[in-house]
Formats: sequence, structure tokens, C-alpha cells
Amino acid sequence: MRIALIVGVILVLIVLRSALYIVQEPEQVIITQFGKPVGDPVTTPGLKMKIPIVQKAHRFDKRFLEWDGDANQLPTKDKRFLWVDMYARWRISDPLLFFQRLRDERGAQTRLDDILDGETRNAIANHNVVEVIRTSNRDPIPTELEGADEGMLDEIRFGREMIRNEILTKSQSRTTDLGIEILDVQFKRINYVEEVRRKVYERMIAERRRIADRFRSEGEGEASRIRGEKDRDLKRIQSEAYRQAREIIGRADAAATSIYAAAYDSSPATREFYEFLKTMEIYETTVDRETSLILTTDGEFYKFLK
Repeated sequence: MRIALIVGVILVLIVLRSALYIVQEPEQVIITQFGKPVGDPVTTPGLKMKIPIVQKAHRFDKRFLEWDGDANQLPTKDKRFLWVDMYARWRISDPLLFFQRLRDERGAQTRLDDILDGETRNAIANHNVVEVIRTSNRDPIPTELEGADEGMLDEIRFGREMIRNEILTKSQSRTTDLGIEILDVQFKRINYVEEVRRKVYERMIAERRRIADRFRSEGEGEASRIRGEKDRDLKRIQSEAYRQAREIIGRADAAATSIYAAAYDSSPATREFYEFLKTMEIYETTVDRETSLILTTDGEFYKFLK
């Protein structure tokens, strides 16, 4: 009797355990009977009941879920290749439809791979690379305009943000019958493939060198102009100094001549002494050991040699 009571209690506990289930706050539940959904989705938290053994509770997350795509090499409209890496956020908006179409989150992730990767590929292929890597038009500074890639500064009509919205809108339209809602799509990374990146770097280096050569040429021209101004100012200063020196020498010569004339006219003895000094100076400057002179005895040049 006691054994039967114990067995009965165990059976009751098993039935209750199978009949009762708890719905957590971040969960929503679909009840199936022999594999087919019955009733409405259970979205409120608390202790719930179902038919034991016959019915089964399938739990789904109500929170925002993550989709993280793989980086892919995608071609653009202008035949360039970009590495594009994206991520998205989604949620289960209709758990019953979600269960009927996708069964679980793994199936949803696989379906999102097809939808988001496909729409991303289509969007990138329909736009030039300049529209993918830039968000809006901008006015470059003058030095940047002269050295930048002209193609990268073309006016854009779409931009990266509009392309992102295009991917989001088209992806959302393809998930309305899957019981899920794509909340947001973002670019995680956009980069050139190695071959294109190398060409871009080479072009950037060549452009920087061209700008450096232009700056160097302008600097050399400015240096030549400064040197020319320096030489001109130096010649002007030297000319002015030479003029002033000649004026001073002229005034000195005039003063010396005036003094000589005054001394010459002062008296016969002074005049004779002056002639003697001047003759001696001429002897010193014109006659040396190698000089031969032919003089007459009555010449003025010879009279002080007698």
C-alpha cells in the first residue's frame, strides 16, 4: 500500500512537471501538440500550464539578436573590389510564423546570411567605389585638392549611408513573411583588396611627391628671388659707398691742392722746398737700380741731382 502511494505521488509529480512550465521575462513560447502549433504564442512571463506529455513548449528569445556576417570581396559598379564586413540586429516579431518558417535561431541565421549577404552584394555592385567609401560631399582644402585623387573627390549622389539604408530596406521587405524583423544594418569595415590598396598607395605616394616637387620648386624660386634682392641691395650699397668715397677723396684732393697752392705761392723759399720734396717723391717712385735715365744738365728733373 505504501509502495503504491509512493508510486502515485511520483506519477503526479511527473505529470505536474510535464504540465507546468515557466516563461521568463526575455522569452516567448510556442506550444505544439504532436509537432503542430496550438493556441497563441505565450509572451507574458509567469507560471503556465499545458497538456502533459502531449504538448511541448518551444522557447524563443524576445531580445535583440545579433547577426555578424563574414567579410566578403565584392565588386563595385566601376569594376573595383572591396572587402566589406557587415553586422545587423534583428528580433523575432512573430514567434508562431518564425517557428513555422524557420524553426529555430540557427535556421534564422542561415536565412539572414542569404538575405543580408545578397542585398549587400547587390547594393555594392550598383554603386561606384567612391559612393561606397564616402558618406557625403565635402569641400577639400586647397593643398588637399591639388594632391588628392581626383576620382575620390567627385560629387556623389548616394553615399555610404544611403547604401546602408538601401540594404536595410530591401532586407526588411524580404523578412516580413519569416516572423523576424531586421532592426539595423551597419558596415563594420570597408577596405580595398590588396591589389587595389597597393595601387592606391602608389598613386598617393606619386601625388605627394608631385606636391613636394612643386613646393620645392616654389621654394627654390623664392630663394632665387631673395638672393637677387640681396645682390641688388648689395650692389646699391656698394655703389653708394663708392660714390661717397669718391666724393670724400675728391674733397680731400681739392683741399690738398688748395694747401699745396697756398704753400707754393707763399714765398720763394717755400716754393723751392716744395719743388724739392715733390721731386724727391718722383725719384722714389720712378727710379730704381734697374732704371737708366738720360738727362740734360739744364733740365728741371736733374737740377737737384747736381
